[in-house]
Amino acid sequence: MPASTILGSLKSLIVGRARSLTDRDLFHKVSLAALFAWVGLGADGLSSSCYGPEETFRTLGAHPHLAVFIALASIITITAICASYSQIIALFPSGGGGYLVASKLLSPAAGVVSGSALLIDYVLTITISVASGADALFSLLPPAWLAWKLPFALAGVAGLTVLNLRGVRESVMIWVPVFFVFIGTHAFAILYALFSHGPELGGVAAATVQEVRTVSGELGWIGLLAILLKAYSMGAGTYTGIEAVSNGLPILREPRVRTGRRTMLYMGVSLAVTVGGLLLAYLLYAVTPVAGKTLNAVLFEKMTAGWGATGTAFVFTTLAAEAALLFIAAQAGFLDGPRVLANMALDRWFPARFANLSDRFVTQNGILLMGGAGLLMMVITRGSVALLVVLYAINVFITFTLSQLGMVRHWWRERHTEPAWRRKLAVNGFGLALTSFILVSLTLVKFHEGGWATLLVTGLLTATAFAIKRHYRGVQHQLRRLDTLVESSAADTAQVGQSSSTLLKQDRTAILLVNGYNGLGLHTALQVPRMFGDSFRNFVFLQVGAVDAGNFKGMAEIEALRTHTAAEAERYAAWARRHGYGAATFTAVGHDVTEEVMTLATQAAAQFPNHVFFAGQLLFAQETRLTRWLHNHTAFMLQQRFFRASLPFVVLPLRVGEDLPRVEPQMAG
Repeated sequence: MPASTILGSLKSLIVGRARSLTDRDLFHKVSLAALFAWVGLGADGLSSSCYGPEETFRTLGAHPHLAVFIALASIITITAICASYSQIIALFPSGGGGYLVASKLLSPAAGVVSGSALLIDYVLTITISVASGADALFSLLPPAWLAWKLPFALAGVAGLTVLNLRGVRESVMIWVPVFFVFIGTHAFAILYALFSHGPELGGVAAATVQEVRTVSGELGWIGLLAILLKAYSMGAGTYTGIEAVSNGLPILREPRVRTGRRTMLYMGVSLAVTVGGLLLAYLLYAVTPVAGKTLNAVLFEKMTAGWGATGTAFVFTTLAAEAALLFIAAQAGFLDGPRVLANMALDRWFPARFANLSDRFVTQNGILLMGGAGLLMMVITRGSVALLVVLYAINVFITFTLSQLGMVRHWWRERHTEPAWRRKLAVNGFGLALTSFILVSLTLVKFHEGGWATLLVTGLLTATAFAIKRHYRGVQHQLRRLDTLVESSAADTAQVGQSSSTLLKQDRTAILLVNGYNGLGLHTALQVPRMFGDSFRNFVFLQVGAVDAGNFKGMAEIEALRTHTAAEAERYAAWARRHGYGAATFTAVGHDVTEEVMTLATQAAAQFPNHVFFAGQLLFAQETRLTRWLHNHTAFMLQQRFFRASLPFVVLPLRVGEDLPRVEPQMAG
């Protein structure tokens, strides 16, 4: 069996069989209903209840009853952020993530800052979720097993990376039973704590009042506020993940706005109840930290102390569900991180290859990058949740704040046309005030504890994005000059073709690979008569419309791409006919441009047996690793495929970075 067949079979086994654009149920198969979106996207927020309340409670130290105020503040914060993001979902129905909101409502520069912050945050989401899941799982195991916790966490990141390469639904559906086990066990634990300790709630309130008096008497009101502020800030990881729904709208089932808002409601209610309920349960059971165990593990063990084997089973099931949910939470990083990266790549802040789709219609390059970055971060931090919590949350509040600022600006601009602008502005205005306050607090509290590292990495990523954009802008400027040059010179080109535009299939035919009607394509077409005189009587144009993250949103978008691709190719054919040549077009759409080109080339070669293929390729006067990374070399890759298919192929390089483009053809075949 050939090696390629073996590799293909192995890929199908691990990643899954390729999907087809002709499948009428394709978008149904790759999208999520609200309930399943709650699992895939909401798990990020809900899972933070496994470490957010704990970090808050630990930070309060000798003043545990102040947790009542943190619980109330957390519920208010979750409600405000969810309400404001519901408005973002309505305004950006095709995907209103922080990058797009800031880019469109503030400026592209603000958008790239927001997007870069989100990317770092999603890497940390993957890392902290898997690390926390390992902590929860190893809380159930003997201490001697702790040496295996880091290898287990690394294997977890690698496994999730492979799972997400299979597709959105596949990476979510496997976790649905575990997710609802978590919901059921934690809802039961919170209700049991409240009902079994109902008479003690009055005592908790009295103890809280007394603790406020004691702390304010010892440290003053400023000292009391400082304690509350630090505890609230350390638990800010609780609110990360709320933005995941607005970022992930393109993968939700139609109608997306309604599905997104329903998902947001599910997530907000479940998160607020779980966080507030756990903090109160810590107080009711007088939970204190125990080495090697999470606070939730201590709580559940105290709660079930007299239940015997049933209690042991409940604790094991609940903590195992926590560990699994934390792994599910990493899904947000794999689902939304590559999507943010793809959106930025489409705008040329990052290499265009990050917008490409695999044959499973996932952004494969982005998933691999997020998985690799998660593995690197896990190794650097040794899977320490305490350290990761310090690095976490600052970035997401940069995005929160920029998004809310953009929405406030939008409603103010629309005040003359939007009847409900005051209410909507008030919602986002309150969200802006809240997220700005948390951002400043987090930065002050966490900066010297390691938060500076997060800000530094985010700054470097932002600077890299601006450098990449500057490069692409320079290339685009030169290509626009070429467009003007070619358009003006096209009319003056010697008419070396036949006097009529009759298409005779037995005549010698130049088959050109083009990508949109532009200067590069026309420049390539003009070189054929200049180099070969009147030997070619026909011009045939092959064009493939690339299905990427920008247009893979529904069958309507795919059909629009198909129509646009055919129209662009026909413009070349019309140009050829005006110059007296016979002309024809072959077009297709697909995620793998190279494969589609080979299919079209085979068809064209069969119809026009006396043929030579031509393709233009950008070459830089000063070729560097950066230019090789930022630009594909499709023509040269195709050249190898054409060689193997015994098809004559000519690459016409177009030099970029010189005053005037020169053509130095490379003959093949």
